[in-house]
Amino acid sequence: MSAARIHLFDTTLRDGAQTTGVDFSLDDKRSVAAMLDKLGIDYVEGGYPGANPLDTAFFAQKPTTQAKFAAFGMTKRAGRSAANDPGIAALLEAKADAIVFVAKAWDYHVHVALEIPLEDNLIGIAESVEAARAAGREVMLDCEHFFDGYKANPDYALSCARTAYEAGARWVVLCDTNGGTLPDEISAIVAEVTKTIPGDHLGIHAHDDCGCAVANSLAAVEAGARQIQGTLNGLGERCGNANLVTLIGALKLKERYRERFAIAVDATRLGELTHVSRALDEMLNRAPNRHAPFVGASAFTTKAGIHASAVLKDPRTYEHVPPEAIGNLRKVLISDQGGKSNLVAELERIGVTLGRDDPRLGRVLDEVKEKEAQGYAFEGADASFFLLAKRIMGELPAYFEIERFTANVERRHNALGELVTFSEAIVKVKVGEEVLISVAESALGPVNALDLALRKDLGRYQSLIEGLRLVDYKVRVFQGGTDAVTRVLIESADETGARWTTVGVSANIIDASFQALVDSITYKLMREGATA
Repeated sequence: MSAARIHLFDTTLRDGAQTTGVDFSLDDKRSVAAMLDKLGIDYVEGGYPGANPLDTAFFAQKPTTQAKFAAFGMTKRAGRSAANDPGIAALLEAKADAIVFVAKAWDYHVHVALEIPLEDNLIGIAESVEAARAAGREVMLDCEHFFDGYKANPDYALSCARTAYEAGARWVVLCDTNGGTLPDEISAIVAEVTKTIPGDHLGIHAHDDCGCAVANSLAAVEAGARQIQGTLNGLGERCGNANLVTLIGALKLKERYRERFAIAVDATRLGELTHVSRALDEMLNRAPNRHAPFVGASAFTTKAGIHASAVLKDPRTYEHVPPEAIGNLRKVLISDQGGKSNLVAELERIGVTLGRDDPRLGRVLDEVKEKEAQGYAFEGADASFFLLAKRIMGELPAYFEIERFTANVERRHNALGELVTFSEAIVKVKVGEEVLISVAESALGPVNALDLALRKDLGRYQSLIEGLRLVDYKVRVFQGGTDAVTRVLIESADETGARWTTVGVSANIIDASFQALVDSITYKLMREGATA
């Protein structure tokens, strides 16, 4: 018997964006979509076109090459036709492969929230699905509050799902919107729904308010559902959504699911799972959850003692899956051997080859450990990690030397009497035997002034960095108050469209920023094949 295909649907950029403290920029959304596309996710939901300028701009161009790009919106409003509904018009105008409509499936909500007759809600579902189908789009219906609705009025909840399916929806998604349903209830209800709608047209959308979103999603799959919706790292409002990272690990590595179900994430892509999870957290300026299943830094860590002794003899004694399968690291705190294995894999991922017996590998590992103790984190800063390895290997050219820099901030009244703030930066750099001094002023802050000054004149390398630009800047402060250590992440891009991220750490935010700026320029010169 062939394995049943499970389709993974990611809603990080829509439902995940409801997380308290999470705000995606347009560049963030494009980067996340690219990561999901590369990982092997089947559907990437981008947001609600027409709801705000950011989402509208995001849907102006499809950001994925393999994954289907999905737009989210409401079914038509009562009292008007689908053809005259501005929300549906925005969905149809979006550069999306699929349209996801959301509709109430709990009669209580139809009466209280929508204040319309139950039949009008069904008409809205049918006409909306038909309109999107007529426009040539793949259509899904998120049946909001389906499980609560089913428990209150099973006939009506089921009629909402059936109406969408009969109108031509490819997927009918059963949503545990309040997150209060338990796995046994999910299993029983999904099994009942499959008697009306085929399982290969059913999806599950679980929230984690009882800590059961992953378990509920797997229970739905066992009962016949063939699409799982979730988010990276379980982002989402309140307690979050089903964690797709955890679900991918379970579906690929647990025999119970691996032998019966298939997903598009192959073994190679699975090895990127830890990197993707941590890169997202770095992008959002969040500390990765050390105790996250599969990908957490402590997920495969054993302290000294009988557990550590057993792991050294055979890792299977205390590991349910091999950490390297998902790109994670085994840490036995009395030994660094597992660290070397993981480091080799990480170096290969960024294009650096070092054998386990190469003496330079130990020096790279020691340097990484020392840097991490200082506050560096390289999961989201591949360019700085690449430079660190190349420097220790003796393969990093000395393009230039920073002799000194200064950055000043002045607040003053301009000629119009307006109170303004200006920053001025001076950078003295030595390129070969040539000493260059550049000055720049900026109204955007001292980091921008330093960036402008540093890139103003780099001598014989200037033509190679003309297309370089800073596209994102993130700061994380940790270990204290006003005397805290600061980590700065800078994302850069060039004229080819390539992007990379560098990191700097210091008690001084300007110094940390300057470190990341220098790394960015150095990485660009290495990409260009420049010689010292």
